[in-house]
Amino acid sequence: MKNLTGKSLYPLLLPLLLCLIPYFGIAQSADTLKRKAFLENLLEHNRPHPRADQRTRNVFASFERLSFKDSTWDAWQKRTGELPPDFDSLPDIPFLPDPLVLDEGGQQVPVKSMEQWKNKREWIKEQAIHLLSGTFPNPPENLTSEIISEHMEGAIKVQTVLLKFGNHEKARLTLEVYTPPGEGPHPVFMSQWNHRGWVQIAVRRGYMGLIYAGADVFDETIAYQEVYPEYDWSALMTRAWGAQRAVDYLYTIPEVDKDKIALTGHSRNAKLSIFAAAFDSRITALISSSGGTGGEIPYRYTDERHENESIDYLNSIRPQWFHPRLRFFNGREHKLPIDQNSLMALIAPNSLLLSSSIREAGGGDPWAIEQNYQSLKKVYEFLGQPEKLGIRFRDGKHAVAARDIESYLDWLDIQFGRSDKKWENKRYYSFDFDLWEKKNTPSALPKDQSVELPSLVNDISSMTREDLKGWQEKVREKIRWTLGKQPEGIAADPISSLSSNSDYLDLLLNRPRVTHGIRRNIAPYNALGDYQHGALYLPSDDQGKFKTDSGNKIPVVIYLHKYTNTGFDTGMNHFIETCLEKGMAVFTMDLLGYGSRIEEGADFYDRYPDWSKMGKMVKDTRDAIQALGQLAFVDTDHIYLAGYALGGTVALFTAALEDQVDGVAIASAFTSLREAGEELEGIKAYSHLYGLVPKWGLYKDDPSGIPVDFPEILAAILPRPLMVVSPEQDRHADLKAISSNLKNLEIISNQMGAKNKPYQYIPKGFNRFAETSQKEMINWIHQHIPSNND
Repeated sequence: MKNLTGKSLYPLLLPLLLCLIPYFGIAQSADTLKRKAFLENLLEHNRPHPRADQRTRNVFASFERLSFKDSTWDAWQKRTGELPPDFDSLPDIPFLPDPLVLDEGGQQVPVKSMEQWKNKREWIKEQAIHLLSGTFPNPPENLTSEIISEHMEGAIKVQTVLLKFGNHEKARLTLEVYTPPGEGPHPVFMSQWNHRGWVQIAVRRGYMGLIYAGADVFDETIAYQEVYPEYDWSALMTRAWGAQRAVDYLYTIPEVDKDKIALTGHSRNAKLSIFAAAFDSRITALISSSGGTGGEIPYRYTDERHENESIDYLNSIRPQWFHPRLRFFNGREHKLPIDQNSLMALIAPNSLLLSSSIREAGGGDPWAIEQNYQSLKKVYEFLGQPEKLGIRFRDGKHAVAARDIESYLDWLDIQFGRSDKKWENKRYYSFDFDLWEKKNTPSALPKDQSVELPSLVNDISSMTREDLKGWQEKVREKIRWTLGKQPEGIAADPISSLSSNSDYLDLLLNRPRVTHGIRRNIAPYNALGDYQHGALYLPSDDQGKFKTDSGNKIPVVIYLHKYTNTGFDTGMNHFIETCLEKGMAVFTMDLLGYGSRIEEGADFYDRYPDWSKMGKMVKDTRDAIQALGQLAFVDTDHIYLAGYALGGTVALFTAALEDQVDGVAIASAFTSLREAGEELEGIKAYSHLYGLVPKWGLYKDDPSGIPVDFPEILAAILPRPLMVVSPEQDRHADLKAISSNLKNLEIISNQMGAKNKPYQYIPKGFNRFAETSQKEMINWIHQHIPSNND
């Protein structure tokens, strides 16, 4: 239901409809009306993801059908009439659900006995079937096998086996089985049809190999939806069920060591392999290789703050992979009762290895995977099998090579007792707040030293501009304390020239490529700050030459990236191109712990225990400002900071401390921590999850005592121009509190005689930095350059 402007009327009409029920006997309950409003909102804001273009969808057109009964999500929704849950009645779980807690969000009963764990496992299974896999048949009781071909390759016996189960002509599954010499029993390495090369290496290592027809190149399992039309299983679950039928066959072969059956898969095959192992304990080892979202990455850490595949994205281009109900949680991932760590906990205590690339664009995210690993580690420790859980990161892009498969087999050899080597679970985001606090024993600031914005606003009428500047300096003192003690150091050499040279990792990472400008680097031998690299994108003319050759100075936007393992990547293309078209240069760089600097960030707190990662990010950004100021063609009076999510947060801290910044524009970068309730990550996001600002964790149990919060940090930027993009339904922020903060900032701005009041832009929908919001931000920056105000 929409008005003439195209805006949804449900949020406005819902209260009225609820009031009319008792007077007019409206048949639909308040619960139904509310859920219909949620559905309307979903339909309005969750159309196909911008990346889901027609070309991409055409590639997988033959793999589009959602289920036997429904070709699309819309068809399923229309046929079933199913509505989203009443999200207001579901508990908010901003962090990963705890597999060792019963009734999470309610009574919070810890799992301490095996009987409780058994109950929790059954509950997780029910939720996984309802939300992720859909229902599926029990194992068939009439499975038969036929060897349709057999030959020898040296001492290896190669067989093609056809499994049948029932009278339906499509109730079948083709296997290829490779048996090494010897009587056995042999450990088994099995995978999908397109991973024959993986199995090839395993066979050479003494494993029995098996591949089955459950992959894009050869998939007999998709027909199972037709064979069993009474079930609503997803395409990934049909493939997983096929893997389980292969295990049925293995159990009939005397040469098989039934205690050593391993399954692995890569990308979508990793996702389906997890389903297979979660619902079949006979699969005693599982290797999930670059499974991404629905693989090693939890759904809660897949919104657009992270450069990986969100539920929204997957549901728009691969609706057949998961059950249609998962789409209901687009933008409301914190309402999911389970997450990927819950599903993978069903594999325990069988062996489980999580593997991905640390710099894999789009599908990988080492930080999110480590969050999953940490949660699962507690489950394996509870079950007394901590050594059966492993993690392995590689470098590179999405594809793997023989070196990775050999390493997977090394891990399997250890799990199956075929090797006495020790496995190292190397991590890159291993910050532990409790260990940091114990080691450093920091002291919190007394409450009477807080500088709260509301208190200032109450006294604003009696304050002079000098009073306000004095208050801002107190805020900066608290910010410096919050960021930790910056070690003493020396300044970098002045930037004498720009370069076309760059770090070798630029060849691996998907850096922005522009058509309306040129890129020059502050790079090796002439780096900024503490030997950091940066990229400067400059507008060019039709001949590809720098437009400022005429002598005009050029304004620069320093754009800082979000939580993305690839650092500044092609996701910035539109922002950079649009700035260049308006005659503004863009400078960007990898923030500590991301892109080319993942390894640098891994041991940061061992090297600088009294500092913080956020403090280092702020220093690097200030160094970039200083370096840009040394370039003759840069308009140092017009250097703006902009950023989304993490980048926006860094921009706020930097601008509060750095007077050289002329204005700030940020998106989805903060919420008031004092006002953040249990439904938000709040303080723990900075102190526990990301390890950015450990000192804030000292106030995790008393947020009201935090000495400086984002409202004060914003106020320290005034009277300079400030723009805040705050999405209407950002699950990480309290929009009402943000809007209230900005109204207070406007009062201060007026008292300081600012020319421009702080500007808030509220886009519809969930946490995204869409091109419309980017355009709004760029136009705002452009309008604040005096020469553009004519």
